Amino acid sequence: MKIYLDNAATTALDPNVLDKMTQYFITDFGNPSSWHSFGRDGLKAVDNARDEIAAILGAKPSEIYFTSCGTESDNWALRGAVYASTNKKKHIVTTTIEHPAILDTCAALERDGVEVTYVAVDSDGLVKLEDIKKAITDNTVIVSVMTANNEIGSIQPISEIGEFCRDEGIYFHTDAVQAVESEDLNVDKLNVDLLSLSAHKFHGPKGIGILYMRSGVKIAKYMTGGHQERGQRAGTTNTPLIVGMAEALKITVSNRDQYVKKVSELRDYLIDRVLNEIQFAHLNGGCIKRLPNNVNLSFDYIEGESLLMMLDLNGVAVSSGSACSSGSLEPSHVILALGVKPEIAHGSVRFSLGRETTKGEIDYAIEVLKKSVTRLREISPLFNVQKGEGSYV
Repeated sequence: MKIYLDNAATTALDPNVLDKMTQYFITDFGNPSSWHSFGRDGLKAVDNARDEIAAILGAKPSEIYFTSCGTESDNWALRGAVYASTNKKKHIVTTTIEHPAILDTCAALERDGVEVTYVAVDSDGLVKLEDIKKAITDNTVIVSVMTANNEIGSIQPISEIGEFCRDEGIYFHTDAVQAVESEDLNVDKLNVDLLSLSAHKFHGPKGIGILYMRSGVKIAKYMTGGHQERGQRAGTTNTPLIVGMAEALKITVSNRDQYVKKVSELRDYLIDRVLNEIQFAHLNGGCIKRLPNNVNLSFDYIEGESLLMMLDLNGVAVSSGSACSSGSLEPSHVILALGVKPEIAHGSVRFSLGRETTKGEIDYAIEVLKKSVTRLREISPLFNVQKGEGSYV
């Protein structure tokens, strides 16, 4: 049996999305920037997709820009705002649990002289509006707070933060990549100026994303060359992926209520069984303001990577954190930000359920998890010391 419980990393392409995309790979393959009929057909498809996406987000079509992924959208939002700012000194406010696409971009900008304030979160992984307010200075150009965390699923008070930033005349950006399947991302309700999405997180194709940019927001161009995306982002328009992304977004939004009900029940079932049936297990993040498909657990006396590999050998695919950080041996910065000790943070794994996940799959995953944790603790010197059955020198 093979069970996929890593939907926060990527989701399977919906077959209906593939069907929608196929004609633009094979038949209507013209470059939308070309003037002939092949190009015009492609441009019409892109314009229709932009209209559909804008309607779902409560935006204007002219506010939707297509990028290659969420990471590019995040980079463009931050770098673009900083480079376009006329402030002599430039300042960014973000949180300690952002995706590497934000944190690494901030670090790079710091090396260029930009000041960055990283606002801490509480033990549930939530940022407080008052702490954002305290971090603001006269030089603040942009505030960036993710809608929902990719590792622990914490859902932030985006609307309240956005309302404050608007009153202060400061741009507000949110990385909403993880939130599409469960959250209403109407940009006016969220009070955002900039918003990032990535299609492969909601059963669309990889390699295509969105940056929503509110009318009147001034940010610098991210890529120069051609005149695509109204002169703001050069590069050949990827018609089939754009069409696929719009279709995936429509399907996802239409199934949102059913999805939330199903996966939240499975999530709670998984959490309850693990915490009651496995000793020294901990849930990372809170239970209330949490994505319905996210379960992040720590297990004392074991390494998360070892547990991940044992689960994989038994057909269960999970993650030890962000897929974009999988090459790092350091404990998750998100788990550490909750106040979890490093040795416990090292024993963290993330289960992220999907629209196709079944209760039978969860039951199987739990049994494999229990056996894997038991086996790893049997060979753990620290666990044997804890039981009084060994010594550690």
